Amino acid sequence: MSQRLLDRRRFSAALAGVAAIPLIAGATRTMAAGAGARNIVLVHGLFADGSCWIDVIVRLQARGLNVTSVQNPLTTLAESVAAVERVLARQDGPTVLVGHSFGGMIVTQAGLHPKVSALVYVAARAPDANENYGALAATYPAPPASVGIVYDGDEGWLAEQAFMRDFAGDLPKARARSLYAVQQPFNRVLLTGQVTQAAWRSKPSFYAVSANDRTINPDLQRFLAKRMGATTIELPASHVSMISQPDAVAELIVKAAGAD
Repeated sequence: MSQRLLDRRRFSAALAGVAAIPLIAGATRTMAAGAGARNIVLVHGLFADGSCWIDVIVRLQARGLNVTSVQNPLTTLAESVAAVERVLARQDGPTVLVGHSFGGMIVTQAGLHPKVSALVYVAARAPDANENYGALAATYPAPPASVGIVYDGDEGWLAEQAFMRDFAGDLPKARARSLYAVQQPFNRVLLTGQVTQAAWRSKPSFYAVSANDRTINPDLQRFLAKRMGATTIELPASHVSMISQPDAVAELIVKAAGAD
């Protein structure tokens, strides 16, 4: 099967059941990207907490940016979005909203907040409005980490071996083990949530693909970045590029802020 035909089929799968939302003119998107945002809001995903951004935070602060890392409750999508919206409401001007992994779901929904000037996705989900992300992801080979999720009732987390190998595989073992220690469990119902709006259709968007990712298929990441027309970089990194490649991720955020 040709790559072109494969891409067309994946686009068809992505659009099944999706509300048709016209793209805002490119000129509007470009203008917003140059807004000179001084605020950065970071959103973590599954198997983590807000401390996963620390290496990026210190680099952004050194550039004079105001940074907040949201503690995502990982309960329901609606509650996770609300937590981000509360933080956005406290910002004093244009803000770049950044999501890692599942945090991309939250960024996509919350990103239409009027203070958000640009979006950054770091190895992240980036669904369209009313899209079944699971169905889209299923059109790609399953990443190894998916079999490492374990549940205790309604709470789920990534088992240690899968965390070390498939989530944070390019980190020193001691660092990966310390991140495993602060992993926060997620509620099973969180995975059933669907966004009702896609902020990347009207806000300038940036994407950092992790080429060696074993948690979200790298080809899926490339598809998502291409679909949204994102300014894209590709890093030789595991799923946690904000830890293994913090300079590159921080520079992408700075570019999104128009602050360099």
